[in-house]
Amino acid sequence: MSLPVGAAAAPPDYVRIFDTTLRDGEQSPGASLTSDEKLEVARALSRLGVDVIEAGFPAASPDDLLAVQRIATLVGKEPIEGRPSPEAPIVCALARATTGDIDAAWRGVSGARRPRIHTFLATSPIHREHKLSMSREQVKARVSEMVRHARSLCEDVEFSPEDAGRTEPEFLYEVLDAAIAAGATTLNIPDTVGYTTPDEFGALIAGIFAHVPGVERTIVSVHCHDDLGLAVANSLAGVRAGARQVEVAVNGIGERAGNAALEEVVMALATRRRFFGLRNGVDTTQLVRVSRLVSTRTGLFVQPNKAIVGANAFAHESGIHQDGMLKNNETYEIMRPETVGAARTELVLGKHSGRHAFSVRLREMGYELSPAELDQAFARFKALADRKKAIFDADLEVIVNVEHDDKAASWVLDALQVACGTIGLSTATVRLRGPDGAQHSHACIGTGPVDAVFRAIDAITQAPAELLEYTVQAVTEGIDALGEVGVRIRGPARGGAVNPQLGPRTRTFQGHGADTDIIVASANAYLSAVNRLVSSLDAEARTVANGDGTRSARDEGAGV
Repeated sequence: MSLPVGAAAAPPDYVRIFDTTLRDGEQSPGASLTSDEKLEVARALSRLGVDVIEAGFPAASPDDLLAVQRIATLVGKEPIEGRPSPEAPIVCALARATTGDIDAAWRGVSGARRPRIHTFLATSPIHREHKLSMSREQVKARVSEMVRHARSLCEDVEFSPEDAGRTEPEFLYEVLDAAIAAGATTLNIPDTVGYTTPDEFGALIAGIFAHVPGVERTIVSVHCHDDLGLAVANSLAGVRAGARQVEVAVNGIGERAGNAALEEVVMALATRRRFFGLRNGVDTTQLVRVSRLVSTRTGLFVQPNKAIVGANAFAHESGIHQDGMLKNNETYEIMRPETVGAARTELVLGKHSGRHAFSVRLREMGYELSPAELDQAFARFKALADRKKAIFDADLEVIVNVEHDDKAASWVLDALQVACGTIGLSTATVRLRGPDGAQHSHACIGTGPVDAVFRAIDAITQAPAELLEYTVQAVTEGIDALGEVGVRIRGPARGGAVNPQLGPRTRTFQGHGADTDIIVASANAYLSAVNRLVSSLDAEARTVANGDGTRSARDEGAGV
């Protein structure tokens, strides 16, 4: 059955939510996801009710292509139970304006019930001159040729003029006119470097509606970056000017300072419904859960004061605020916590709690565990309850997500002992269980206990890791709170030549760990990052061994 695309696909008061967490969001340094993790996040996004899932960049790597194909066939084929929309989401793949990229994108999404190819080409003077070395006429000709090629494969084609925010408006109109004539059904207008202000960006969208013939037959979309902290404001200005698709990422992750945050755009439209007069299909009660899923899978923490999904978004400490809240919630809350899936009150569990209460609370929080996974999580819960007086929802999330990390680990912490203080040198003895199941031990001296532990792990794993960032935060309140540690390391990327200006190719990797003992949490966080590094090097070594010496799209970078 041929499904309607372009402006015919949605009523005029409906704003499509296009999620790019798995493509632009995954391009955040250190946030790479495995194909299994991508599939898990895609299913959560579908249940959330997003209209379009940009599943990846198939030309970037074989694993990216595999991940997009799995999402297209498993998530984009049939509706998921509990999804607000009766239809499966559109599954989209990104492609540069080249035949090879577009063909790879089609191989990725062709198994979906509602596939889309998204192709882009830079249009701003600085990109035309310094990146593309192309004239205006050459850019227009390439856009026409590649959009036409994409349309020959797929009925739903999105085109983005990269760096539209810094493109001459008259030339932008010409490029969009060429894209429409070649068959584009969605025109996405990116503020690629987060340069514009809301007034400027709204005027840019209004100008497109006023000067591009045939634009009414398409969906106009916006994709704003947050370099000046204006991504959400610019996106909403674009919507006010007539755009009916917004490209967003969960927690606002993405290149550099990130993208417009999905949860902020959605709740702005919902909370100020009278002002915007628009609606969307997102189930807002799932926002907090999806935010935490993405945070734990990418290793990118959500700051406590983050709007909508931050730990303090519905917390009140000031006496004046507390007094107002006791009299009327609306004095200091413009939305109720339950509307975004935040717990109004936290159910406290302890060492006397049973397996049934534990499993019920996990289900209420949205976690569906197998019997074996529940056994392992409950054992971890009981061990923690022996050390803590009260277990909160945040503790339970850490328990479940640490269990996920343990299953994927190649090196696992088996034992740890440290000696430190003002007298003598800090020393650490670490015993790890390796990929082969054997135990490996090593002792090291460091400038402190954490440094000594990390040096011992390096000695055992032989991973070429350089520590870039180390952060610690308490998951819950109290002296017995779980401590959560995040680390970011840098390691080499195989198969790349040394760039005389930038030096050898490297990649960054995130890791996190949690425990009431902060040294143990630190060791687990560092091991989590090291495992990602080791896995990456092993995967690249296999690619080289298979004779695939091609240069990937990820090497050149991509993003609109």
